[in-house]
Amino acid sequence: MLALRTALTSFHRAPLLSVLSIITIAFSLFAFGLFGLVALNIRDALERVEERVEIRAFAIDGTPLETMVVAADQVSKFPEVAKVDVVSQAQALERARKELGEFKDVFEGEFLPASLDVKLNVGFRDPISVRKVADRLRTIEFVEDIRFGEEWITQLNKLRNIAGVAGAALGLAFAAVAVIIIGTTIRMAVLARSREISIMRLVGATDGFIGRPFLIEGSIKGVLGGILALVLTYLAMRVLGRYLNFQTSFFDMRLAFLGILFGAVMGLLGSAVSVGRHLRNV
Repeated sequence: MLALRTALTSFHRAPLLSVLSIITIAFSLFAFGLFGLVALNIRDALERVEERVEIRAFAIDGTPLETMVVAADQVSKFPEVAKVDVVSQAQALERARKELGEFKDVFEGEFLPASLDVKLNVGFRDPISVRKVADRLRTIEFVEDIRFGEEWITQLNKLRNIAGVAGAALGLAFAAVAVIIIGTTIRMAVLARSREISIMRLVGATDGFIGRPFLIEGSIKGVLGGILALVLTYLAMRVLGRYLNFQTSFFDMRLAFLGILFGAVMGLLGSAVSVGRHLRNV
């Protein structure tokens, strides 16, 4: 309780330094938040593209729809499968006319084959899983051909992996920069009270007693900086979305809370490093 009161008192002693520290922390976390927002929207975009991954099993001409419905029911029980649609020749023709409106007059008659359109569950849209399901579909008697855009799915999987690795590496780099900046701002507060720390050392105060208020102060500044960074990130998202005219996703409540908690942890770590270094030199 004494440490908390001491930490809060330091805000009143040097309000300008405290405000500058919070703003500095906020902008360092703001840069990290912008990167996180970009990474979140890239992930969402890849997930939306992945939702289009499907396997189309074309039936031999003349296959009864009843036979295809029975097969679809069996395929829908595969653990990898989310949904199976039976597409008749008439429906295939209508879909082609809708998707290729400019050439709708070219499509006449029921020359397009009926098919089973298989959509996959999340976690089974990678090339290996898709290929396994396709191989099982080939064993169905009436299936004549299988199409699932293997090359496209492979490239999509590579892009997702690259985005994940690059995101993790850049995220760690931004986090390290944030810790350094926060540590520097806290060190300014420590140096401003260096005489007080020296006196406390002379009267026998332990390192834990001296450092605890600074750790609490750093955590509070980290929380306030995290909240300010979250507000700035939201405003930046709204401005960019309005200027570039596209819809973006923002952090949900869980991620927003984790962002503020991250600010508190960064403030705590920065304080611990700065205070520890100063106490070793006193």
